[in-house]
Amino acid sequence: MSRWLLKSMTELSSRKWISVCTGRLAQSGLSRRFIPRFVKLYGIRAEEAEKPLSDYATLNEFFTRRLREGAREIDGAADTLVSPVDALITGAGPVQAGTVLNVKGQNYTVEELLNRSPRMDNYRHGFCLVLYLSPTDYHRIHAPITGQIVEKEHIPGKVYPVNDFGLRHMPRVLSRNERLVTYIRHQGGELAVVKVGAMNVSSIQYVDPEQRETVKGGELAYFEFGSTVVLLTASGTFDLRGDLMPGKRVRMGESLGRLHRR
Repeated sequence: MSRWLLKSMTELSSRKWISVCTGRLAQSGLSRRFIPRFVKLYGIRAEEAEKPLSDYATLNEFFTRRLREGAREIDGAADTLVSPVDALITGAGPVQAGTVLNVKGQNYTVEELLNRSPRMDNYRHGFCLVLYLSPTDYHRIHAPITGQIVEKEHIPGKVYPVNDFGLRHMPRVLSRNERLVTYIRHQGGELAVVKVGAMNVSSIQYVDPEQRETVKGGELAYFEFGSTVVLLTASGTFDLRGDLMPGKRVRMGESLGRLHRR
C-alpha cells in the first residue's frame, strides 16, 4: 500500500465521530468478551491489574484499569522527575529558541504545542520528552513531580494516530490532535504535562477535575485507548538521565532525570 494511500486513509479516519463510536463500543457490555483476547493479543501482564479480568464489566474499564498496589516503584528523590506513564520514548531533546527539534523527523514549536498559551515563554529553552503509549501499556497518567497545578487547558483537535507512522508521515500530529495540558509549579520551576489524544481515543479524562495539588506518582488523568504524553520542562530546570534516548522504554515512577533551580 502506498504512503499516499495510507495517509489518505488516516486523514479520513481522524474524524472525532469515529473515535466516539469506537469508544461507545468499548464501553458497552458486549465488549467484555473481548478482554481475554485483548490481553493475549497485546501481551498485557494481567497479573499487574488491580482486579481479576472477570471483574471488569467492559473493555474500556479494563483498558483504564488501575494497577495493584506495589506494581510500580516511584523514585522518591526530591530532585528527580519521574515518568508519568509506561511508555516508549519517541522524542527527547532540548528546546532551542522555542523549537522542539526532530521528533520522528519533524520539528514542533512550543507555541503550537501549547496553543499559544501566555505560559509558553517559560519553555523556549527548556527540554521536551515525548512518551508514546501503545495498547500494551498501562494507560493511567501520574504526576511526574510534587507541586501545585496552576492551570489546565483543553485544546480541541483531530485524532490522528500518534504511532511511528503517524509521527513520521502525518504533518504536525502532536500539535493538531486534541490535547489536555496541565501546568504544574514545583520547587525548581514549572512543567507542562501535555496529554495528546489519538485515533480511537474517545477521551482524555482527569481523575479529579478539581485537583489542585500533585504528589509524585499520584494519579492525574487517563487515556481511553493509546496515546502520547509530551513533557515540557521550563528553561534551565532539567537534565535528562544519561542512558535515556528515543527508542528506550520507561515505566511509570522511573526517574527520567534531575530537576534543579534556575
